[in-house]
Amino acid sequence: MAKSACRARCAVTLAYALMMAPVLGLAQDTDPALLDTEVQPRAEHSLLLSSVKAGDDLLVVGERGHVLVSGDGQAWSQVAQVPTRSTLNAAFALGDQVWVAGHDGVILHSADAGRSWERQRADPRPADSFDPDQGLPLLDILFVDDQRGWAVGAYALLLETQDGGATWIQRDLSEQAVPDEDEGLTSADQDAAGDDSDDGWLFSDDELELEAEENPHLNAIASTPGGRMIIAGERGAAYRSFDAGATWERLSLPYEGSMFGALTWGEDHVLLHGLRGNVLESFDFGDTWQTVESGTEASLQGGLALAGGGAVLVGAEGRVISRTRADAPFDAGTFTNADGETPILADVMLLDDGDYLVIGERGIGRYQAQ
Repeated sequence: MAKSACRARCAVTLAYALMMAPVLGLAQDTDPALLDTEVQPRAEHSLLLSSVKAGDDLLVVGERGHVLVSGDGQAWSQVAQVPTRSTLNAAFALGDQVWVAGHDGVILHSADAGRSWERQRADPRPADSFDPDQGLPLLDILFVDDQRGWAVGAYALLLETQDGGATWIQRDLSEQAVPDEDEGLTSADQDAAGDDSDDGWLFSDDELELEAEENPHLNAIASTPGGRMIIAGERGAAYRSFDAGATWERLSLPYEGSMFGALTWGEDHVLLHGLRGNVLESFDFGDTWQTVESGTEASLQGGLALAGGGAVLVGAEGRVISRTRADAPFDAGTFTNADGETPILADVMLLDDGDYLVIGERGIGRYQAQ
């Protein structure tokens, strides 16, 4: 991108800045999006951003096209034949079928739990191109079955596939309906919003460095078993769909900062987490929202939904917060690696032994549940 996608915000966290960093236009034969990844001896200690259960194994992805797999969460091996060196931001798995998305508009697919890969999409910017819409990073990916999927990214980029990723079509969210400005806010939230709530979704020219930044970055997408979907993004941007993504409605949130992740339970229960430890929760699929006390001001990058509304959220400063059920408060903990560091964490996964796999700027670690 011409400028860092984080430019419109204050410095968020190192992990998010790295995810959104610019990639300069290069010749086709040297563009990292189109080159195979390189096996590196310390790949499991590199920047890793997303984790999934793929078949019977665990899989994580991150910078330079790194894909690592493990059968037990202890010993990890890097997959050698991955057809990109672009940073991979998000992974999603349905059984052995795995899709990953990342910088340069890259989408990869594996039919064998991550052992082999094909590149389904890439949109690198040529050296002589100044098109701001080309080469945008994808930040999350979701499939509801082996044919229907979505990917979201910078500047309101939304892609959809109906054929398992063989073709991707861009959807336009710019003309979606906006609910009444007070809809979705509790009375307390409306009072807290004050005069700023009157601005709704409009930003002054002074708030925008580039015209393209009028379209908020879309950071996460999640679905419910019945086909409802929700998208979370920067500057309070959020969308929902009641018809499996056919149409989208823009939501008003009580917090106007960035949300980095979305979790769902059932058809109505949604939790968003993001900047400065902010957590929002809805029990009516976005009609109303309540602010949840997280116990931290560290930005929360990744999350895991547990049974009964329980959740584990991870983020900056090694922060790990968790609750056992929807009506329980979050308890705060800190992950410290073997070197005594508290790195930025990007994602979390529950392991069979009850511990948590955590990944982030220093690679792979384990966190013992409290």
